[in-house]
Amino acid sequence: MAPIERKRKLDSKSPLSKKKAQDFEKVQTTKKPAPSSHSDDESESVAISEPIVKSEDDDNLPGDEDSDSMSVNGEEEDAVADIEFHAFRNTNNKHTSNMLPVAPKVPKTPEEMRQTSRLIVILESASLETYKVGKSKDARYQLLNCDDHQGILARMGKDIAESRPDITHQCLLTLLDSPLNKTGRLQVYIHTKGDVLIEISPQVRIPRTFKRFSGLMVQLLHKMSIRSVNGHDKLLKVIKNPVSQYLPPDALKLTFSYDAPTVHLQTWMRRKLGPSQNIVVAIGALAHGKDDFADAYVDEKIGISEYPLSASVACGKLTCALEDIWGIL
Repeated sequence: MAPIERKRKLDSKSPLSKKKAQDFEKVQTTKKPAPSSHSDDESESVAISEPIVKSEDDDNLPGDEDSDSMSVNGEEEDAVADIEFHAFRNTNNKHTSNMLPVAPKVPKTPEEMRQTSRLIVILESASLETYKVGKSKDARYQLLNCDDHQGILARMGKDIAESRPDITHQCLLTLLDSPLNKTGRLQVYIHTKGDVLIEISPQVRIPRTFKRFSGLMVQLLHKMSIRSVNGHDKLLKVIKNPVSQYLPPDALKLTFSYDAPTVHLQTWMRRKLGPSQNIVVAIGALAHGKDDFADAYVDEKIGISEYPLSASVACGKLTCALEDIWGIL
């Protein structure tokens, strides 16, 4: 509709409409493009844009913009200077570019073990128990879990919620996939509810699916060890109790507890750990229960969050903190 027709239509309604028509006509006149050498789009944008009004107070402000920016930059430089940087060199080449897993180099000689700080994680109260399901000749042993064996657990008088071998599986995936383990500075033990102690080699690759993990644990608990493909190294093996005989004597021994005072984990360990000192951490691989599973050999209990954490998340926070402290990227 043309501006004149619009104005006539508004004039026929009310005196208020006349004012609206006048305002509408003013807007139309301001949108007219001025004759210039620019394109239509550019001229229209120039006509619509309003001039920037600068107040008198802005002129009277002191010229401290440069000094403020210099002070901010100085603070940023000081903050950057406090950050610890680590030299990193990409060592990917043709034989590792296909993302195949590389076996960690574990310190073996007494001198290497003395000069290398290591993390030793003990997954306590793990629910790893086998049961022969079925009465036929083809019946096989299975790893009891709360999803597939609720009837069996009820007949055995056990709490269904406590049969959680998936927690151990999640913790092993988190620990063994960490860069800390790939550098050979992690050792994992599993202590089950049935008082079975299992040593996990850093070079083992845990199955990704829970079904295959269950089959591997059944094989381990019956054969007492799992060897590698070449047959030389034992990747998983059942060892003698107690676990304290395998721990370094000068290591810092602690466990995580929700009831203990909460600390910032990385800051706390930076203050506690000495040079080349090992650290032992006991983590409960159970859904719920008391945290007295490691009172026999730990020295301290700490909380690492204000919220309840799963065992897998606690393992992840632990490995990430030590990777930052030891400069592992």
